[in-house]
Amino acid sequence: MPGETIAVQPVDLRGSRGNETGGGPPGGGGGGGAGSFPSGAVPQRTYVTGMLIALGGIVMFFAALVSALVVRKGLSGVPWQTVEVPHILWLNTLILLASSATLIRARRDFVASDEAGFRHWWGVTTILGLLFVVGQIAAWRQLVAAGVYLATNASSSFFYVFTAAHGLHVLAGMAAMLAVGFSRGRHISRGTATQLVSIYWHFLDGLWLCLFAILLAQARL
Repeated sequence: MPGETIAVQPVDLRGSRGNETGGGPPGGGGGGGAGSFPSGAVPQRTYVTGMLIALGGIVMFFAALVSALVVRKGLSGVPWQTVEVPHILWLNTLILLASSATLIRARRDFVASDEAGFRHWWGVTTILGLLFVVGQIAAWRQLVAAGVYLATNASSSFFYVFTAAHGLHVLAGMAAMLAVGFSRGRHISRGTATQLVSIYWHFLDGLWLCLFAILLAQARL
């Protein structure tokens, strides 16, 4: 009516815009609540999922190599000359198993916030990985000294391919260890980084045991 003043209440559109665009309620999923992540941040569990997917690809790669070995050995009319596995591979296997043990100790010290212990055992694991690679190279040198090369026969070809492919993955794991040991990282927490490296390294350990068993038993496949 004339002379009357109509009061208009201010409307806060921020909450409604958030709901319209898929955002949560005010104060809910924006940033500070438990389980929430800053804008653009990647949940740490995503890295673990990515690692598991990558390991699945590695399994498929080596499974294809093993299948090729079985098919090649089963070809009729083609002689298969089994390469004798160098004895140093037994020592290399023990070194890799020891590296998994020291890695478990490093992770335990990390969880216990023992920085000195973590760095010590993390470094020991890296050194053992290096010794494993050096041992694999020594095995190749023994084969070369015996006149067995990559193209000598099908068996030697698979031996070099198996050990070289696995060795490259071990070198990648060592590089990751050095990166975790000497850098903090901005996009991934240190705890997640150590977890990822541990998963990868233990996987390589198990993978090598399978490959080593196949190399030993290839004469019976």
